[in-house]
Amino acid sequence: MNTAHRPRRLAATVLAAALAGTGLTVAAAPAAHAAASDHVAKLPFTSYSAMAVDNVHQRVFLADASVGSSSNYGQIAVYTFQGERISTIGTTYHVSGLALSADASTLYVGERYRISAYDTTTLTLKSVPNAPTDNCGREVVVAGGKPYYTSQYTDYLTQCATATSYVDNITNGGWQRTGWNDFGKLLLEGGPNDTFVMGQALNSSAPNPFVSVFDGSGETPVRNATRRFADDTGAGALNLKDVAVSPDGAKVALADASAGTRLLNTSDLSDAADGYQALPAGATASSVAFSGDGKYVARGASATGATPDLLVQPADPADSTAPLEFVYEGSQDGDRVAPRGMEWSADGSRLFTVTTNAAGNQYWLHIVQPPAVQYDVRLGETFTHSPAQAVAGEPLSVRGRLEYDGPAPAEPMKVKATRTDANGTHDLGTFTVKEDGSYTVLDEPDLVGDATYTVSYLGDLTHRPATDVTHTVSVGKAPTSIALTAPAEASMSTGVEITGTFTAQGKALPDRAVLKVERTDRLGTGTLSSVTVAADGTFTVSDIPRTRRATTYTVSWPGDDLHQGSTASATVDVTR
Repeated sequence: MNTAHRPRRLAATVLAAALAGTGLTVAAAPAAHAAASDHVAKLPFTSYSAMAVDNVHQRVFLADASVGSSSNYGQIAVYTFQGERISTIGTTYHVSGLALSADASTLYVGERYRISAYDTTTLTLKSVPNAPTDNCGREVVVAGGKPYYTSQYTDYLTQCATATSYVDNITNGGWQRTGWNDFGKLLLEGGPNDTFVMGQALNSSAPNPFVSVFDGSGETPVRNATRRFADDTGAGALNLKDVAVSPDGAKVALADASAGTRLLNTSDLSDAADGYQALPAGATASSVAFSGDGKYVARGASATGATPDLLVQPADPADSTAPLEFVYEGSQDGDRVAPRGMEWSADGSRLFTVTTNAAGNQYWLHIVQPPAVQYDVRLGETFTHSPAQAVAGEPLSVRGRLEYDGPAPAEPMKVKATRTDANGTHDLGTFTVKEDGSYTVLDEPDLVGDATYTVSYLGDLTHRPATDVTHTVSVGKAPTSIALTAPAEASMSTGVEITGTFTAQGKALPDRAVLKVERTDRLGTGTLSSVTVAADGTFTVSDIPRTRRATTYTVSWPGDDLHQGSTASATVDVTR
């Protein structure tokens, strides 16, 4: 059992052992964070266009875009799964899209005038079929045993955003047009069973971009489901940065810079019944990727400061396990996740993430290894609360303890709490667990009666969710008090004046209190005119006594739904 925590400073401390030698920061978040391993390589690029992961030979290929001129050379950096660069492939022209054949024996590379094919074992050039000229950078995907790729020709780079993109393929060693084309950048993403997804980037010539699913098994692709997102007023249009298809082909995830991460059903591209939670405030979606084993989804973003740039979480949106969050900030790890900058290994053991700086002229490859083992967490069933008698409208502290097995998380754990009373269930937010395992839920109950507090720990990638625990508190009415200041003597001719103060704890009264005043003398008891308490709680009782001798004045308030009643008396000796 381990109840100790090792707090880590954001953007300054490297996670010991697990993060040795990197510049990774793990951000504070709604739950604990596992110490995921992260190896970082600085890419020899000033631009970036594509990544392909070869699971057979355990290599990662990354392409330097370098678009814009027919004289620009290209390069493909080749890394091991451990982050070591083992080769750099030089290309005659700028290089963009990358895609692997189904058996990972061939790497298809999009160049300015051709689609080059490389042997992934020897890294030697196998063939160089010609392709239509591309000035803007290609997308490449393999379906039905052949590469599909985009082609854009423009006179100037400034026209790339709106220039027509054509989708072509290589058949029998030569290129052919598929007949599919549209304005602006067209993103291509492969899926299982010879399918692929085409998504259109937002641009002035396409104010309502589309996403479509294609069957690429035949000679030419056949479009299946398609969707646009803007409503009748033009609001809600897709601002696509990346596409991912789940390993089973059932779901499509979109990194939408306007809406965050969209999760769709592949069959008709309708919204999935459950979607992912919103990205942290200030984060703009830039990339998305499903792990090869289907367990995780990675959601990349562009964010600044301590706002997370990467969330790694269960792929099932119904799984409430808290995400593992990463902040990339600074010269050692970049500032944000690059668009189209994430791919997983087939077994889900590694996430390859490309980050870039704010200027977009430096790039890093992060190899993130989510922990494979999860440990148990226990919430103690023994609680204390203070004050001992809870009062409606006043602060209440409920204290409990948490214990966990396995390694300490990188940041303090947090528990989630709710209060259930006669008006339903109320979310109280999250509360930090201290180093000794204790935590305090802070609340201000606003209803008299039983209040049941439910505490949850949602888990993280290293620790399993804990069984919820509950604690019931009886909430009473808030006390009130009346204090009177009266003269010892008064005369029937000059009258009696008594001053007082009314005090109510708990929730403020909706209206000023109206106090009942009674007078008791030798002639009996009678009710005088009521008095209204001033905003500062003071009041005055004035009376002309009707007889001599001892006269008692009693001031009372009956209470309300949230406050107890109170009373006070004062006796005055009345003379003639």
